[in-house]
Amino acid sequence: MTFATILSGAAQGILWAILTIGVYLTFRILDVADLTVEGSFPLGASVCVVLINTGVNPFLATLIAVLCGALAGLMTGVLITGFKIPPILSGILTMIALYSVNIRIMNDKATVHIGADSVKTWFAGLFPAGTKSNTLSLTAGLITCVLIVAALYVFFGTELGCAIRATGSNKVMARAMGINTDVNIILGLMISNALIALSGSMIAQFDYGSALVNMGQGTIVIGLASVIIGEVLFIHRRHSFAYKLGAVIAGAVIYRTIIACALTLPWLKATDLKLITAVIVAIALALPVFKSKAAAVKSRRSNKEAA
Repeated sequence: MTFATILSGAAQGILWAILTIGVYLTFRILDVADLTVEGSFPLGASVCVVLINTGVNPFLATLIAVLCGALAGLMTGVLITGFKIPPILSGILTMIALYSVNIRIMNDKATVHIGADSVKTWFAGLFPAGTKSNTLSLTAGLITCVLIVAALYVFFGTELGCAIRATGSNKVMARAMGINTDVNIILGLMISNALIALSGSMIAQFDYGSALVNMGQGTIVIGLASVIIGEVLFIHRRHSFAYKLGAVIAGAVIYRTIIACALTLPWLKATDLKLITAVIVAIALALPVFKSKAAAVKSRRSNKEAA
């Protein structure tokens, strides 16, 4: 375990944190179990890479990828609200459909490498020659996350943003107040999957250097694990919305750093990544239970001492 390993994990984590924010919006704010993430993540990567290879400006390609992610969220939202299909099944249907869509976009290839200047190339020009890739990823990811948190903080403070939060908090009460919950669910899913597609496009440009049709496998687990780690470690009482977003970003960084450090152990192989992920997720899910039990034990001891 070295500083370079920790830096590598943090650099990956800050890019995955964008996806984590999107997952947080659906599971915690909107209270919708959305599995579209495993399709919209590679969608953002594939659209971005293919457009860059055809000569489109990388920033414009990234923006188009974000819009395509929003369309994926729109599809899931219509299935949920228009056809009354359960959220989990709606997400699965969209995810399955997007696999074929991504293959079409990538011209029937499983992997498409970036063959032209990307956002990373432009970003590297702002730094001295020889700057390490992890430094570029960490800086770009941090700037992107700060801008996203600021934009979401402002948006969810507006009347429309509060209506979306009210829809996720209590749909029946929101309807009684005259809020169109169906529109809010669709809008929330569009914002979430737009961020997830942005994460896919950023990771394709800064980390993978390519788009893979199966790069979305397990992303929902990664997102949820990061959210839970951030909540357990940093959210102990009522905090502001911006603080909670910062906490899940920190959770993503911690998650990827643990993965990077674990893979440096001599008795673990790269093929053990799924096993490591499963263990970390299990521990993250069990942390609230351990935390509550520890608090109960501490309370009993305090009562005995007081008696």
